[in-house]
Amino acid sequence: MPSAAERNRPRWRSEDPLLGWVGAICLASLAFFLRRWHLGVPHQFSFDETYYAKDAWSLLRFGYVRTYVEDADKTILNGSPMGLWEDGPSMVVHPEVGKWLIAGGIKAFGMDPSGWRMASAVVGALMVLLMCRFVRRVTGSTVLGLVAGLLLSIDGLQLVLSRLALLDIFLAFFILCGVHCVVADRQWLRDRLAAGRSRGWWRPWLLAGGVAFGLACGTKWSAAYALAVFGLLAWLWSAGARRAFGERRPLLRSVILDGIPAFLALVGVALATYVASWTGWLMNADAYEQALSNTQYTSYGGGQAWPTAGEPDAEGLGEVTQSLRSLWSYHQDVYTFHSHFLDDSTHVYASRPSTWLVMGRPVGVDAQTDIQPGSQGCDAPSGSSCIRQVLLLGNPVVWWGGCLAMVASLLLWIGARDWRHGVAVMGLASTWLPWFLYDDRPIFFFYAITCLPFLVLSVALAMGHLIGRSDVPTPRRTFGVVVAGSYTVLALIAFAWFWPVWTDVLLTKPEWDARIWFRRWI
Repeated sequence: MPSAAERNRPRWRSEDPLLGWVGAICLASLAFFLRRWHLGVPHQFSFDETYYAKDAWSLLRFGYVRTYVEDADKTILNGSPMGLWEDGPSMVVHPEVGKWLIAGGIKAFGMDPSGWRMASAVVGALMVLLMCRFVRRVTGSTVLGLVAGLLLSIDGLQLVLSRLALLDIFLAFFILCGVHCVVADRQWLRDRLAAGRSRGWWRPWLLAGGVAFGLACGTKWSAAYALAVFGLLAWLWSAGARRAFGERRPLLRSVILDGIPAFLALVGVALATYVASWTGWLMNADAYEQALSNTQYTSYGGGQAWPTAGEPDAEGLGEVTQSLRSLWSYHQDVYTFHSHFLDDSTHVYASRPSTWLVMGRPVGVDAQTDIQPGSQGCDAPSGSSCIRQVLLLGNPVVWWGGCLAMVASLLLWIGARDWRHGVAVMGLASTWLPWFLYDDRPIFFFYAITCLPFLVLSVALAMGHLIGRSDVPTPRRTFGVVVAGSYTVLALIAFAWFWPVWTDVLLTKPEWDARIWFRRWI
């Protein structure tokens, strides 16, 4: 008979690790196949690919982003990507990590749609693998981890963003990686406390989390909210662990032994990683300084030159200092752009964050809406037509089910003080609620891709509650398995149903209408 220690051992440690890894890798491989399928279709710059793919190409060639000549898009798509740059640098408004990743795909596969989308496909598949491992760590169940990975892999928003050269799939991946590291640190610290080792200065998982959050902030600044929230949670969990293990003055000890190391490991390492991600820019800061000394070139700061503009190039440490000062001025300009220059902008696909979780307004990436019978294989009857579309739309079963599960997570976190549900709730809060501060400018549903892993986690936790922890067959367990299985099957059916409008498949007009359930989806 197993001992009390064996009975209380966390299930994520007692289950077969090989099964968990093999299953996760198989799911990720399937996800990559689906994302790689016809990756170069449509053969064009879709949505904001026109910015990020060309920025990545410029980074690859020069180490910084330069402006392009007119009609560069057309020339690139015709197979002639060289010699299209102007002399001046471009004032891009997002950090560079995601664009460097896109550049890696271009380096390996060429400056064409397949090449500039390849990094997204790879990271999208890796995100499925990470989701499996993350949920397994939180729930202690290999099966729930694999189900969560499956649900993420068959979501339309995650699928389409994994097939486009946009930044958001990289942002979502790095945030999920950072949160996973913080959760792993919680378990690591508790194991050390259980073994009688109370010092917490060396926190390897938090160091890894700092790198992940630094890369996330180096993709888009919005990751800073998740960093702040989970940094605070890491400290609160540490204080709770010390209290649970009977330490005297747990709050004070946690501030000294956990709070300071956690801040240095998460925030300090994240900041260092973020600055390091600008290395290419820093090495070419003089290009911006020289351009801004020319009155014909204006920054986003209202045309005011930086303090370093026009200064003679320094050497040694002075050059590093001058470049960092220029980078700070650059950040001030980008902040001015995001704070003021977008206030009066509009966009047909813009939506308020209050509608995101229920998919009130998806984003049309590409559409051919009037393909006549006989053209491109269209077999619509006379008087009708066919449509091809790429629509940034989630899997309704995953998203709507996730909203219901999140309500349960909120209640169980508050009522039962279940920390696992706190991860889901705070993950959603840190990636969704901050956007309400910016709903007076054009923002889009696909920004909610960072919320999706936490909705899926909430679904997995709900399944776990329904099924129960015991392996003994009971009516409750049977009911839970039926409900969880039926939900997963419905999600798979929805995935097959919406696949054509996610991947530019030819549909007749009636077939397309059957998939556009609401007028605002048009």
